[in-house]
Amino acid sequence: MRRRTIEEKYRDTIRKQQKTLEESAAHEYEWAGDLIYWYGLRKEDMPSDEYRACAFFLNKEFQRKPGSLTLLYEMYLRCLTELPETTKENAFDILRFRFKCYANALKAGGFS
Repeated sequence: MRRRTIEEKYRDTIRKQQKTLEESAAHEYEWAGDLIYWYGLRKEDMPSDEYRACAFFLNKEFQRKPGSLTLLYEMYLRCLTELPETTKENAFDILRFRFKCYANALKAGGFS
């Protein structure tokens, strides 16, 4: 059995990172649709910054803007550690806040 070269290790690492980002994008795509649906059920108008973040995932704009998905994934990880645990009572508010954070990150990163 031969050892893997540095290039093979690098390609494997990149492949794992891409898979993680793709899974995260699929997950956020679903949550963006759910957030819009929840606003419709509550008969409330969605703030423009939250809508912008939802549209970013629903329109798959991250495919045209390199680096944006990594930025949003890092924001997602940050939200996981800093926000309180999600329950039925606070799920809507936490999701709203997370998409508001995504909108601020996109604006700060120059992707909006």
